[in-house]
Amino acid sequence: MSYLSLTFIVLYFFVLVLLAIYGFHRYLMVYLYYKYKRRATQVKPEAPLTAYPDVTIQLPLYNEQYVTERLIETVCRIDYPKEHLEIQVLDDSTDETQAIARACVDRYFEQGFDIQYIHRTDRVGYKAGALREGLMNARGEFIAIFDADFIPPTDILHNILPGFSDERVGMIQTRWAYLNREYSLLTQVQAIMLDGHFIMEHGARSQSGRFFNFNGTAGMWRRKSIDDAGGWQHDTLTEDLDLSYRAQLKGQRFIFLEDVESPSELPIEMNAFKSQQHRWSKGSIQTAKKLLPTVLRSALPFRVKLEAIFHLTNNMAYVLMMMLSILMFPSIVIRVQAGWISSFWIDLPFLMAATISVSLFYLFSEREVDRVQWKRRILYLPFLMSIGIGICINNTKAVIEALIGHWSAFQRTPKYGIQGRKGHRKWMQYSGLKTWLPLLELLFAFHFALLIYYTAVNKIYSSIPFLFLFFIGFLYVGVASVWPSGNRSVR
Repeated sequence: MSYLSLTFIVLYFFVLVLLAIYGFHRYLMVYLYYKYKRRATQVKPEAPLTAYPDVTIQLPLYNEQYVTERLIETVCRIDYPKEHLEIQVLDDSTDETQAIARACVDRYFEQGFDIQYIHRTDRVGYKAGALREGLMNARGEFIAIFDADFIPPTDILHNILPGFSDERVGMIQTRWAYLNREYSLLTQVQAIMLDGHFIMEHGARSQSGRFFNFNGTAGMWRRKSIDDAGGWQHDTLTEDLDLSYRAQLKGQRFIFLEDVESPSELPIEMNAFKSQQHRWSKGSIQTAKKLLPTVLRSALPFRVKLEAIFHLTNNMAYVLMMMLSILMFPSIVIRVQAGWISSFWIDLPFLMAATISVSLFYLFSEREVDRVQWKRRILYLPFLMSIGIGICINNTKAVIEALIGHWSAFQRTPKYGIQGRKGHRKWMQYSGLKTWLPLLELLFAFHFALLIYYTAVNKIYSSIPFLFLFFIGFLYVGVASVWPSGNRSVR
């Protein structure tokens, strides 16, 4: 075997080992969740609130014409005394959202609500800049934030505020629920992905005393905690993750309310989903570059530091997946030509560590979310793994941009007010970021089709199920990006 061939094999197994390590981390999350499940913080009051602190609700908007009115109307229905509630509509829009939001604000102002319309024309700092500007004039002791695609329940403040009786608590996050979970295969997969994040990751981290993060919406901050942590900053695309770590480094305590749901709308087309994933992936690596050295130099326990490494660098797994996709074909060809057919059983434990861990992680999270529907939802797990593989090119690009310091603007995720399996909406005026990536994704699908044929001819049948996940993932993501089904009118 030549040195070049040996290099390919060594690099291939090195990538497999690293992916297996990230896979074992998912096992750790499941273990920690169930180990500390009884510690889950429940702050829902047994009796109604008797003291009502001033609360400011911030609603950041940017070109959200289809959901703006729904959001403002829903927030104005929240059960809380008007004299203690302030609502800020923070609108950076450049389209007709301005007129819709202003008219809605005027209507509720006339009904006695303390509601303000704050419009910026420069959009400096994007969402972080809007939140920071609103905070300058906010009177609330507590700051709740809801993005445009959310419909907060009427009792949400009554469920959150008791948790702040402990002065050490700086932020309380509720769990996202999904208005359009049943809309399509893509929304089903996204819902399962997010359930895993909230149930297993937030649950395990918060209950075991590790750092977890505010998700940018459907949560509440103590105003003083935001200020003490340095306020909203916009040098990363994930201002929520950034502020969360800075606050917890200051010793603040965070609470996750698993049983308090905040319904939201999921992206319905692939380009919007990829744009959102690009922002989250890039922002997490930017935050890792900014804050991970501080975390590692701190006096925090080793378990907290180790989890911070996995948490902030988790999107590096997409880079590893991309490398694996490239290395798999030469690795197989080299071993076939060398007569090492039996060596493919060495791959199996690593591949299972990376795939079975994902399956169990999401299986257990769905079981916790819905004891009735979880068995039906696990049928989507193969598609979840395939789509997770298929977006690795998109997310690898995001990670590389973050590592080399390439800046990009904050890309909004389009929302259309769709609920349930169907929903009428207007023609899609906005779309996710379209690039050359779909052609590369389709090229990778063709690459894996050839590889499946090659392994079948050489009777390496144990590899075909894993290769098929890659083929379907790249094919689906590529095709859905080029011909997004969301561009058709839905009735």
